Amino acid sequence: MNRITALLFLLVSLIDVSAALRAGVAKVDVTRPTARTGDPSYAKALVLSDGKTTAVVVSIDVVAIGEIGSIKNDFLPNVRARVKEQLGIEPKNILMNASHCHSVISGDIEELTFQAIAKAQKNMVPVKAGVGTGSENRVQENRRIVLKDGTQIDVRHAYALPPDEEMAAVGPVDTEIGILKLDRLDGTPFALVYNFACHPIQGIPSGGNTADMSGFATQVIEDNLGHGAVALFVQGCGGDINPLAYKHVGMPHDAEPLGNLLGLSTLKAARQIKTDANAQLSMLNHTIGVPRADHSKRLAEMENEQAKLLKSLRGTSLNLRTFLNLKTRYQLSGEFPSEYAYRYLRDEQIGRDNLKKLDERNQADMEKYLRNIHTMESLTRLLINKALLEKHQARNSAADFKPLDVEVVGLRVGNFRLVTFPGEVTVPIGLNLKKASPFEHTFVAGYSNGYIYYCPTAEQLKNVGRAQEDSDCLLAPEWQAMFEQKALEILKKL
Repeated sequence: MNRITALLFLLVSLIDVSAALRAGVAKVDVTRPTARTGDPSYAKALVLSDGKTTAVVVSIDVVAIGEIGSIKNDFLPNVRARVKEQLGIEPKNILMNASHCHSVISGDIEELTFQAIAKAQKNMVPVKAGVGTGSENRVQENRRIVLKDGTQIDVRHAYALPPDEEMAAVGPVDTEIGILKLDRLDGTPFALVYNFACHPIQGIPSGGNTADMSGFATQVIEDNLGHGAVALFVQGCGGDINPLAYKHVGMPHDAEPLGNLLGLSTLKAARQIKTDANAQLSMLNHTIGVPRADHSKRLAEMENEQAKLLKSLRGTSLNLRTFLNLKTRYQLSGEFPSEYAYRYLRDEQIGRDNLKKLDERNQADMEKYLRNIHTMESLTRLLINKALLEKHQARNSAADFKPLDVEVVGLRVGNFRLVTFPGEVTVPIGLNLKKASPFEHTFVAGYSNGYIYYCPTAEQLKNVGRAQEDSDCLLAPEWQAMFEQKALEILKKL
């Protein structure tokens, strides 16, 4: 009887060990050697296994996983094939997320990314997992501005903002930080995955290479966690979210203060998370065909808008030099801009209005010049977004407007649930899914396993041609409902 009991105890112990969550983590510097001096960029890999399922999460300080930037479209399939062949991990269980920072990465990014995954798998240890959320509302702003005429524009360096008096409202932000915390069995920090929605495109004062806000945040987290812990940033639904004061011209652009705030808020929340060794691991990967847009009608409308704007330009005797000279004078003294006050009083005394007539003429010329400037700014915005729309219209037309196949991935680690999409998903979609999910800790990531440009909401796509997100887009409005439905299905199956 004692021998049978001992055998049963050994069997149970073996089952427990095989089912226990194990993890490995690694990071590799992927900065291009010739990049201007700044701070480094990394590829970071987290390998998770419960003995039945092995999942890989890769976070890369790069603008996108294919299509634009340094990473080519064959990168993901090439790395997946090599990982399958040499490490035995199923390609569908590999999730790669781009932070969307604009860093300059090495030409051998495939090799370096594989090295990160291989090192992580080699260094796997038993871990405990926990999930929690933090909040940070000081580092981002919605780049979309609602105008009083009901249209929307976005805040970009590519074109000017409209006059202040035309602005009515700004869009929402998602201040939530989603956190997956992994500890060794002795309680020391091992790895931390954090999900947040914001374009990391602030840059640094030197103009050198940078992993931007998310890179600085990650460094703060790793420095404070210690014990060799690695933090992986997973970009959220940041398609319409800029770093704070993105267009500010009064001080150098510097992502470090914003990153420090994000990192400290993440750490504050992480310290409250309890971890345990019985976290369930599951991963699902589905391919769905999202509809492509046909923008032929909208492009014709934009041609008419362009012609109308050009016709609205009016002649004026002013140029930039005379306009600035007059504008300064009239702002310094709105009542007596052309001469000292006593000259106006003297004219009034002798029944003349020469100076007042001069002021009327100058004011009229300045108003015409200003209207021309605002018209040219509108025209610039229209032409830039029209070019984006034409590019995607040509691509969709070449594909006969057939659905575009994309991956939607779901990952569960304990109560941490993440669902992904390969485009620049705008923040309302992430907020929708979090609200609709039956699970408390649900997080959403764009920029994952490919890149298909901006992915705005159906409502935002009524604004096509006026903001970059709505123009630099391949998708028809129906894509949103398809994705949200599939995402919720995946979340419930995890």
